[in-house]
This record gives sequence, C-alpha cells and structure tokens, in this order.
Amino acid sequence: MILPIVAYGHPILRKKAIDITPDETGIEQFISDLWETMYATDGVGLAAPQVNRSIRIFVIDGNPLSEKYPEAKNFRKCFINARIIEEEGEPWAYSEGCLSIPEIHEPVERKPRVHIQYLDEQFQPHDEWFEGANARVIQHEYDHLEGILFTDHLSTLRKTMLRRRLSDISHGNIKIDYRMIFPVNKKRK
Repeated sequence: MILPIVAYGHPILRKKAIDITPDETGIEQFISDLWETMYATDGVGLAAPQVNRSIRIFVIDGNPLSEKYPEAKNFRKCFINARIIEEEGEPWAYSEGCLSIPEIHEPVERKPRVHIQYLDEQFQPHDEWFEGANARVIQHEYDHLEGILFTDHLSTLRKTMLRRRLSDISHGNIKIDYRMIFPVNKKRK
C-alpha cells in the first residue's frame, strides 16, 4: 500500500524514533509498504517517520544514483534500529532533497564514510562501513530517525531565505504528485 508522506512542519518529523522488536505487529507489511511508497514517489530512501510512524526503520535503493555514483548500483537495503557509530573523511557538498520537503534542493555537506550498526529485514545484525553516495543517503535517512531534516544542516541565512517556501509546504500550498499529510491544516492530498 502506498502511504501518504508527512510534510515539513509535522511534529513527528522532529521526534526521535524508537527501536522495534521482531514481534512488532505488522512489521513485514509495513516494510513492504515503505518500499512501495518510496518507489511510487521516486525516492531513493524513505524513513518511517516520513510516513507517520516514529519507529527506527528506513529503506534505501541507490540505483537511481548509480550512473553518477557507481557504488550505488544494486545498493538496496532495509535498516532497522540503526545506529551510526562513526563518520569520517573530508565533508563534501551534494544537493539534497526530501520527499517531506518537496521541490527544495540544497547543498548539504556530509562526510563520505559512515560506520553503522543495524538489523536487516530478517532482524539479522550488521556492522558495516559505507562510502560515497551510499553513505550520504544513509546519513540523510538516519537523520529522520533522530528528528533531523536536511534543512537543519543549512546556514541560518539560507534557512531564512527558504522560510516562505517551507511555510507553503506546511500549509499544503504546493502541487505534488503524491499524497501528503500537511501539519497546519491537516489536509490530505
């Protein structure tokens, strides 16, 4: 099932997500819905808080980035109860966007390597390093679990310049081709 995306300004996007257990009711279906929603909205990643669930799950499929970033080819993973252990390297800027903040893309600096511990869809543990575009998408989606948005990484001046556009998103004053939950007027599209 394709789930509606929570828009900028909704309080769930600022809440720190909680861990889950393998016996979480309906978790397999929810993960399937995350994948389906991500593909339907042309995302490369999607975190549970973005679909109004404050639990520590995100999915990533880096294939759309693989032409420019070969490491993203066939990078398709589900991350459950993830914890970033370490980030390293010289930060590099990349224009990021977000399904919860449609039509805004801004350069965000992130470190190129990330060490993360997580459980996969079968709740098997992993302790891995990822690099380049894969590390960036992981960091972006992980931020959602921590209540952080990519706009939080921008300068104060840039955030001020975006204030009106962000307000329009919160109020549902945008045209987007997927369903959204808007926090200000509780409108569903």
